[in-house]
Amino acid sequence: MPNPVVARAINGLTLFRPAKLPPWGSEVKRPRYWSMARIGLLSLLVNDYDEGIAFFTRCLGFDLIEDSDLGNGKRWVVVGPAGEESMAILLAQPSDDLQSSHVGMQAGGRVAFFLYTDDFAAEHERMVESGVRFLEAPRVESYGTVAVFEDCSGNRWDLVEDKRRPPADGGSPQLHAKPWI
Repeated sequence: MPNPVVARAINGLTLFRPAKLPPWGSEVKRPRYWSMARIGLLSLLVNDYDEGIAFFTRCLGFDLIEDSDLGNGKRWVVVGPAGEESMAILLAQPSDDLQSSHVGMQAGGRVAFFLYTDDFAAEHERMVESGVRFLEAPRVESYGTVAVFEDCSGNRWDLVEDKRRPPADGGSPQLHAKPWI
């Protein structure tokens, strides 16, 4: 018999949890039978599928993972960073006025997405040459070098060389960081 479930409403949302867990707000030890979930896809509203594909593949260097016709003008379009298997983006055209009003504003005008690189200067130069619109000059922060850019639909992204993260080649983050000069 499955564990009973308790529900609790918070800010109008009903949250569910197994009844055997500690009270809300206390530290939770995950039972052995829970597997760790991972995010595989996130959905991003774009004005046009083909424009989105062109931007993400030509300007950001992403792979086109899938482009399937679903009928009635809908497509299943998935792009992701080259060689990255754990995360990808589903490009979605809006299907109504409400969704259309959120294109480019999925995070209310804030940066919503973070694109990491091991070589900020080279990646920034390549992106500028391919037509990416940066909203600011590169700046050095305590965590690394960063600059905000917009995608083809106006969503804001950070291009980041994070000196705290180990680079993709496994080298030392402190030795590998190349602050913008």
